[in-house]
Formats: sequence, structure tokens, C-alpha cells
Amino acid sequence: MLPQEIIRAKRDGKTLSDEQIAFFVKGITTGSVTEGQVAAFAMAVYFNGMCLQERVALTRNMMQSGSVMDWSDLNLDGPVVDKHSTGGVSDMVSLMLGPMVAACGGYVPMISGRGLGHTGGTLDKFESIQGYNTSPDLQTLRKVVKQTGVAIIGQTGDLAPADKRFYGIRDVTATVDSMPLITASILSKKLAAGLDALAMDVKSGNGAFMSSLNDATGLAESIVKVANQAGVRTSATITDMNQPLGSTAGNAVEMLEAVNYLTGKHRNPRLHEVTMALCGQMLTLTGLAKDEQDAFAKLNKVLDNGQAAEKFDQMVHALGGPANFIDNPMASMPAAPVVVPVYADHSGFIDHMATRELGLVVVELGGGRTNPADPVDHAVGLTDLPMLGQKVAKGEPLAMIHARSEQAAERAAAQLRACVSTGENEPAAQPVVYQSISPEQADSITID
Repeated sequence: MLPQEIIRAKRDGKTLSDEQIAFFVKGITTGSVTEGQVAAFAMAVYFNGMCLQERVALTRNMMQSGSVMDWSDLNLDGPVVDKHSTGGVSDMVSLMLGPMVAACGGYVPMISGRGLGHTGGTLDKFESIQGYNTSPDLQTLRKVVKQTGVAIIGQTGDLAPADKRFYGIRDVTATVDSMPLITASILSKKLAAGLDALAMDVKSGNGAFMSSLNDATGLAESIVKVANQAGVRTSATITDMNQPLGSTAGNAVEMLEAVNYLTGKHRNPRLHEVTMALCGQMLTLTGLAKDEQDAFAKLNKVLDNGQAAEKFDQMVHALGGPANFIDNPMASMPAAPVVVPVYADHSGFIDHMATRELGLVVVELGGGRTNPADPVDHAVGLTDLPMLGQKVAKGEPLAMIHARSEQAAERAAAQLRACVSTGENEPAAQPVVYQSISPEQADSITID
């Protein structure tokens, strides 16, 4: 079997066999397939797509290109379940979701990523905490999951190594936004974690990678169909990213918002709706709740009685962070030396937010990266973010900027004002959750 003949077949619009895909993925992993050949293959898929059988084969082979976790020997008394988001601005759902589901009896080994471009990264947020280890060895990961029910860490080199090389080449050859390749990339890493179930959060809007609702729905359907075909019960929830999800954007500031959410001090209504929807999916997918109403009752209970916050605290300490972090989080996280308001230029109702550009404000402050090797300033960011439909008066604060210098704060203020527009009329309210696709709906989904 020759790599160039596999590329030729896909270039000509033919359906690849499981054996051809297995051979090519093995070549990606071992390096026997060249970078040019991987790029050509990606471009052929970009233009000609993949049918369901090809997507499942690509996902399975990339998943099996490295270690696949097995939790059976730990005799866990609950299901292993995880969640994945396609990313956005102020999306800190994972920080609360993992401990909440663990407090309800699930086990959540969450393999997360760093921020890139305008999106924030879960790992960057946790690295705001002094001592927190995002790269524990496998033995430590298993121990923490067993003892606390949740561990939020980064991808190890052993998990889906084919995807790591494949994604790096796609990133520099303009082939990232291919539905089959996105599906396989996401699922290969998640399924390698040995999950019983997975809840997907697919973002749609001007701050999402899938800006149109139609594209987001297509990705959600692809993921649900392929994952369930691969043997993991998976749902997908399509949620709005036409404005920041929470009240903050940055690393330490989002971590503080997550702590305030878990302790009940402040719960942004949009953030709460998405968090509850995804947690509810995780409980119903695994049988930890009989339906959504039962799931919400269980989740509200662990929020109200402090068990979710306690799980979060246990996880932070077990992974090297301070004990009792939740009691005084800012004692173990950096704070920006300059904190100033940015004032509204006009009075009216906020009727549009350029969410992607708002995320880039955080990047320019130093809180994100455009290159994977870039360092991140965990202290900087935005707080007290407004919401669409909110009424503001000229000269009133729109948000607070956390910066390293007055000059950086001034630049960020001008950029942020350009991201927010106001009008005389209050805009119609838009849904936060557009649609959920259950495993039971997978059979009715058609993949061309």
C-alpha cells in the first residue's frame, strides 16, 4: 500500500477502506508518511469530504494511535464521562462542570487544551493557580480520579499522537475547518480517555469557530453520529457565542468567577444555563439521572450543599495546588497591577458584540496566545462584562480592564469600545441553548 495512492483515491472522490485509513494513520504516527503527503491528504479530504464509515475509521485509528485509558481495574462505582467544547470567549464551563458531575456520582477525567487565537484555554486558567500540575503522570491521574472523581489536565503525548501531528500540519495548510477532520480530531482524543459517555458543546456565533448555526449543527450531527457509531454514548448541545458566555474573560479572573459560581456568590445567567444543560446531559447519558428534571434537582443540590465546591477544592489540592483554595483564591493567583474601567461612548441598549475581537483584546493584553509557544500572563483580562440587551448610559463603565500597565489598559479600552455597539431599541432576546441532539437521534442523522 502506498500513501500517494491513498491520496490519489481521496483526491478523485473515492471512498477509502478501513485498511487504507489505518495504513495512513499509522504512517502519520510513525513518520513514514511525509509532511507533504499528510498535507495533501488533508486537502483532498477538505474538498471531497468523508462518508460515515471513513469518519469512524479515521476516528478509531487516531484514537488507537497511542494509549487508550482503561478504568475497569479501579472498580469505580460510577460512570466515566466527559465534556468537550469547541471553544469561545469567557467559556469557563469545564471549571464548574467537572466538580458538579463528580459530586453527583460521575468520574470525570477531563483532557483539556490551551488557548489559541481568540479562545481561552482551560489549562491556562488552571495554571493561574500556584502549584497546580496540569501534566501529572498516568498513575497520579488515575489516583486523583479515583479519590476525588475529577481531574482536569492536559493531553499527554501518549493520547492520540497521530492527531497531534495531523493537527499541526492542518493548522499551517488551511485545512483545519474540515467537518470530517474536526470530528476525528476532537473524538480521537476524547475517546482515548476511555469514556462511557461524552457531552459535546458546539458553539455558534461570531465568537465561535463555527459562526453559522447551520455549520454548528452539521458538526454537532457529525460528532453524535460518529461517536455513537464508535461505541460511546454522545450528545451534542449547540449553544450561543454571539457574546461572551460569562462575566469575565482571562485566566485568573475566569477562575475567580468559577469559584464564585460554585460558592453561590455570583452566577451569570447565561453561563449557568449552559453549565446546567451540559451537566444534565452528562447525568442522563450515564443513568445518574432519569431525566433532565431529575438531573437539575441533583445538580442544584450539590451546588446548594457545597459538595461541588468541595470536589473542586479536593481536585486542586490533589493536583498540587493549595489546600482550601476556594476559601481565598486570590491568595494563590496573580492579580494585575492596573485595574480600570472602560466607559461607554454612547447611551442605549447594547445590540451587538464582536465576540471574537473581544477575545483578542484579552490576547493583546497578554492573556492569550497566537502562537502555541507564546507565554501567557494569567493576571490580565476583563471583568464585569456587559450582555446584549443591557441598557448603558454614556460615561458609565462598560467593563473593567485588568492590565500590566496604564498604556496597555488604554489600548484595551479603545479596542473594547469598538467591540460593543448600542442602539435606541432593545434587541430581541436570543436563545442561549439552540438545540440538543441525543444519542437516540443518531440513527436519523445522515452523513453524506
